[in-house]
Amino acid sequence: MSSNPERPPGSDPGHTFGQAPPSPGAPPMVVLPGRKLFAERAERLQRLAERVPAMADYLRFMAQVVAAQHRVLQQPRTSVTASAEVAIAHGVPPLAIDGLWRDMSWREDLDALIAELDGEVPAAQREWFEALRGASAAAREALVPRLLGGESLDPEQTALAPLVGAALQVAWTRQARTLARPPGRPAEAMRALCPCCGAPAVASVIQIGMARSRVRYLHCGLCATEWYAERARCVECGDSRTLDYCGLEDDAGQRVLPVQAETCDHCASYLKVVQKEWEADADPLADDLASLALDMLIADRELARRAFNPLLVLGAPDAG
Repeated sequence: MSSNPERPPGSDPGHTFGQAPPSPGAPPMVVLPGRKLFAERAERLQRLAERVPAMADYLRFMAQVVAAQHRVLQQPRTSVTASAEVAIAHGVPPLAIDGLWRDMSWREDLDALIAELDGEVPAAQREWFEALRGASAAAREALVPRLLGGESLDPEQTALAPLVGAALQVAWTRQARTLARPPGRPAEAMRALCPCCGAPAVASVIQIGMARSRVRYLHCGLCATEWYAERARCVECGDSRTLDYCGLEDDAGQRVLPVQAETCDHCASYLKVVQKEWEADADPLADDLASLALDMLIADRELARRAFNPLLVLGAPDAG
């Protein structure tokens, strides 16, 4: 393994985080979320349910949640991006979670998601769904900063968290899509945080396509913005000497999913890498949910999971 991090095509040896490569043919440094994000993710989850029988019920239900996210995303909400250009000019995430979560539309989006899913929740899951429906505004409000901050949740909060997380994703993704232009790539010290909202990545993804073929991006777990990251370099600490990769294989030694865990012994952490080169429809968040067996596989190595997936909360009810 090379000790030198990869550089984007067209960049010179002095290229660092926060600087755009000089070549006009280089891949974009930051990419805002696409219009069909949730619809395509829901389709991916349905296909993953067929491939991972042990998680089929859970993945199908999450596909229903994500399909509902797509429908709710189409509903108009008040824009909060008036000061985005000023924030971008000063190198500040224009949709920073610590400053905007009270102003975002997540409350309306949560109510809309509950209404969309009311007839789709299995009988075995009605109890926690009704608990969420009946939760007070104060209880919902108290949960949001803890979710966004990656804090541990009280037992009664874990059942509410995934759908609240889904509402947060809708609210931030809607606003990210309305930005006139993407922000710049984050500075070195903030390389693991989304330049659009400041949330951590859910995974990294090796992209395909004319402009981004074989280029790695980090994918925000909240607003779905993607930003360039060197391959063969730890996202958390920047080290490249102790990286290792592991994936899931079946009894015949064939890979199960287009996902690997990139582990770093230097900072004792890991983040998944989703390979679109292996499967073009792979989705960072969907494939993270489907590859929980990979997290279990490396659990005994005492590595911290450096990922933010608002739909995945420890202790949340199983949809199966």
